Amino acid sequence: MRIAITGTTGMLGQVLCPLLARHHDVVPLSIDRLDITSLEDTRRQIVEAQPNWVVDVAAFTQVDDAETKPLEAYRVNAVGTRNVALAAQEAGAAIAYFSTDYVFNGRKTEPYREWDVPEPLNHYGRSKLAGEMFVQTLCPKYLIIRTSWLFGPGGVNFVEKILARAARETRIQVVDDQRGSPTFTVDLAEMTLKLLERGSRGIYHVTNLGSCTWYEFAREALSLREIKCTVTPVASSVFAAPARRPSYSVLDNYLLKCEGIPLLPPWQDALARYLKSAF
Repeated sequence: MRIAITGTTGMLGQVLCPLLARHHDVVPLSIDRLDITSLEDTRRQIVEAQPNWVVDVAAFTQVDDAETKPLEAYRVNAVGTRNVALAAQEAGAAIAYFSTDYVFNGRKTEPYREWDVPEPLNHYGRSKLAGEMFVQTLCPKYLIIRTSWLFGPGGVNFVEKILARAARETRIQVVDDQRGSPTFTVDLAEMTLKLLERGSRGIYHVTNLGSCTWYEFAREALSLREIKCTVTPVASSVFAAPARRPSYSVLDNYLLKCEGIPLLPPWQDALARYLKSAF
């Protein structure tokens, strides 16, 4: 297959692009080469690439910044995604788009399935949901992958922030009233490759198995690294972050189960592999 991929310099893109390139003909479209907020540029480059798939990884991912810069978040996540979807349709390609657990409001007490009704609490979630809507309405051959709490090589992530804080401080506070599923970009990339090769369509939830709070996630990372640091669980209100987060955003990988596709390993296993890897 011939695959055009945007956002190749981001944390997920840095893992996904070389993986796809080992198996297929890949056209990398980094931010230096393609500005997805330009409809003309996006149409031209994607149509010229003549891909079978357009994998759209480019995104505005700073959740709190989206509250103070909503126009930029929507310009990239909504309008940029619209441009990519239009270009994919004109090129006769299918589109794969990555979305987020933050499209949900967190009021459920059991994992969200693919067909649960979204209701985002913040601009980041709303802008990503707008991207989902553009993909579904503008390109009939679409694959939407919702994922959550990404960590991996090549980018700023929660694990590295916690390790850095623990190296500087003997006591840290971590939020304990938000629950989700940490997801290793390497595992997510492998599942993405599998779904592309299967010609999958529709919305899929893809995360590592299990769930935890940010506090539990931090404790596990510090334990695996054998770092002595006192971690205190606190409420989200202690940090007064600009963006509201869902208190429960665990994603049920239900469609993968229905199709008999082996699920990703538990997040604890993924975290151990990440911390042992020489990235």
